Amino acid sequence: MILTSEAEAKAWLQSLPDCDAVAFERLELLVRLLREENLRQNLVSAASMDQVWVRHIADSAQLLGYVPRETMSPWLDLGTGAGFPGLVVAALRPDIHIVMAESRPRRADWLESTRTVLALDKAEIFCGRIEALPNAPFRVISARAFAPLGKLLDLSARFSTADTVWLLPKGRSAAQELQDLKGWQRMFHVEQSLSDAEAGVIVGTLPRQKAPKKGKKS
Repeated sequence: MILTSEAEAKAWLQSLPDCDAVAFERLELLVRLLREENLRQNLVSAASMDQVWVRHIADSAQLLGYVPRETMSPWLDLGTGAGFPGLVVAALRPDIHIVMAESRPRRADWLESTRTVLALDKAEIFCGRIEALPNAPFRVISARAFAPLGKLLDLSARFSTADTVWLLPKGRSAAQELQDLKGWQRMFHVEQSLSDAEAGVIVGTLPRQKAPKKGKKS
């Protein structure tokens, strides 16, 4: 199924187990806050706001389907930007601890304000570069258009265990980035995105850290 309209996206969201009336109201408020702030700073492209429920809300919410409900916390969202997928995940699952990492102070300030307005008490905003984020294991790591796959793993594998689920919406480059990835022992595959017929989501685990380089033969 590919969602092609705002009505389809809303109907799909409302069919999710985690999207009760209160959660949907939080999502509606998030969209209103995003529209207002996007006039002040370019959080997302203006063109994408015409399909905000497809391009940003449903695109983020689909990630919940790849993780068992009982193993979602703690969740790390890298380069969260305008809060995708982090704020959407938190709006639908306010019971889980989710850390949203964003290096740009102005965006981080908006994320913190929005987190407060939406009463997402277990969500946390980390303002700074990934290198400065303290080591800690996470059950889920997500990143949406944050960095090429190899660089992303170099920066953030230290937060991963063998059981951590990686959820990486990669648009049209998903299959190619996975094919080009070298040097990592991983169990990744590409899932079809619900929000774009040509986009994919890289899903999987890192059973080991980066494979050691082979020494030169004597």
